[in-house]
Amino acid sequence: MAEGKKTDIKLPDPSKLIVSSSPHLHNGSSVRKIMWLVILALMPSCIMGVYYFGFAAFRVLAVCVISSLIFEYIFARMMGRNNDWKDGSAIITGLLMGMLLSAGMPWWVCVIGCFIAIVFGKQVYGGIGFNPFNPACVGRIALIIAFPKMMTTWVPTRFMDKSFFVFDKSLLSPEKIEQIKGMSHLPFFHSVIDGVTCATPLGVVQTPFKLGTATEQLVGTVTDWQHVWQYAIGNIGGCIGETSAIALIIGGIFLIAMKVIKWYIPVSYIGTVAVFSTIVHFSMSPPALPGMVYQVLTGGLLIGAFFMATDMVTTPMTCKGGIIFGVGCGIITCVIRNWGGYPEGVMFSIVLMNALTPLIDRVTANRPFGKKQTSKTEA
Repeated sequence: MAEGKKTDIKLPDPSKLIVSSSPHLHNGSSVRKIMWLVILALMPSCIMGVYYFGFAAFRVLAVCVISSLIFEYIFARMMGRNNDWKDGSAIITGLLMGMLLSAGMPWWVCVIGCFIAIVFGKQVYGGIGFNPFNPACVGRIALIIAFPKMMTTWVPTRFMDKSFFVFDKSLLSPEKIEQIKGMSHLPFFHSVIDGVTCATPLGVVQTPFKLGTATEQLVGTVTDWQHVWQYAIGNIGGCIGETSAIALIIGGIFLIAMKVIKWYIPVSYIGTVAVFSTIVHFSMSPPALPGMVYQVLTGGLLIGAFFMATDMVTTPMTCKGGIIFGVGCGIITCVIRNWGGYPEGVMFSIVLMNALTPLIDRVTANRPFGKKQTSKTEA
């Protein structure tokens, strides 16, 4: 430019500028689309739960989904958000709540859990997108604290080995007990579920380390390698939707392939549990706690890692933050499982790390594009 020559700067017409908040690019996704993809990913585990636990499992899932929708509709309208119940998030909360309960859970306990999850886990914070904690985790933890005996009483699957059954002789006559023992499997529609219970693998494993070595033989049976396949397909006592590891992995891979969730949170979570449990297993004197395969396949690790620790609202936004979040969840889970008062620690670990999400986001936030790094001298 020649010296002394005046150049006018032409600015765009302000009336033609559109000012809006981010994101400025959209890939076509919507909250409703994402929610229904998650629901679709949960279906394999729900189907396996109903197959193994029978009609009672379907009843629990149905009660949880319907009650969650009702509470979402009522409280969303009370707070002026009339369309919240239509986005599918309440269905996911209901499904997860049902999947985290035993098939023998009374209907009123299901309703209480869904009320706490929807109202105190989400709506009081402003609805979807504003809740700091995963709603289903909040509901499950509240039920564990309020009804510890109910929440740690499990019904066996229809095809489970009868040697693991515990019969309530006050509800079942000796003749009925013998009749059940003689069945190849429990019928899909059956009325004996209140009189037959069993222990979950994690619950049985913790027993000898709290009560002595009287049950070491039982633990050896439960942790035998011949039972690994039963753990993988879901033919074990426990919650409706957390037992079938294969079904949960299929759902998780589907969500990763559809780019609904990021891979680094479930991988870092499951990987941390695998490494931690392996170290503990080989560092303890006999009888040592079960190792990696057993810890990964049993309990709520997989459903928590794929469907709850990956919640977009309650987990860190960056890759580095997600890895920190997953590692933290894994360490807390293993500590509670191995030395805590509960046989399972997944829900507690996710909620505790949810509370640290804002701090993790702040520490791991990426530098804005074009921003110059401030030196110590300038600061």
